[in-house]
Amino acid sequence: MKSVNPQIEESWKEHLMSEFENEYFQKIKSFLLNDKQKYTIYPPGKDIFNAFNLTPFEKVKVVIIGQDPYHGPNQAHGLCFSVNDGIKHPPSLENIFKELQSDLNIPYPKTGNLEKWAKQGVLLLNASLTVRQGEANSHQNIGWQKFTDAVIQQLSNEKEGIVFLLWGGFAKKKGAKIDTKKHHVLTSGHPSPLSANKGHWFGNKHFSKTNELLVKMQKEPINWNLE
Repeated sequence: MKSVNPQIEESWKEHLMSEFENEYFQKIKSFLLNDKQKYTIYPPGKDIFNAFNLTPFEKVKVVIIGQDPYHGPNQAHGLCFSVNDGIKHPPSLENIFKELQSDLNIPYPKTGNLEKWAKQGVLLLNASLTVRQGEANSHQNIGWQKFTDAVIQQLSNEKEGIVFLLWGGFAKKKGAKIDTKKHHVLTSGHPSPLSANKGHWFGNKHFSKTNELLVKMQKEPINWNLE
């Protein structure tokens, strides 16, 4: 088997090496190489592991789980719910910012780029790390689910006191094996208009609750303000 040397932050490479060496990961790699010949794939290759590169394993304090990357041009850059600077905010992100505004009185930001959160220890993890242009969930069955399950398992097993934010049915299923004796799990509906407008998202106060939990554990709270 060819050795895999993914461009990923060193602490993550160490924790996930057995995944990278596994046959299923080789298949993900081959699939992507073939798919790239026929389709535009998001995010760009250099950004696939962006969430890991911006939030090293030992710095993870909060985990937000998304489903798959945005599939429009210039949107996805490897962080769930986040878009590049200057890109129109998708509806779910708008609702995240509206909740932030009502929860912590943080002004609605100009940018939809969540890198500031990632650098403070918020792992913005999509369940699938790639997608074809214009085709939502097109890479959900190529092996990424297994990989990101392993990421969540590693965090649950090896660390303590992480605040997991599980928004919507998909994220709740994805986080089903988190050890709730060691970690904090906050759940609510998804911020997409479909769920949020039915009253399942607004008012969850997950941002203030996360900071309350971090302070209780004597950890630095997250500055959610992107301005």
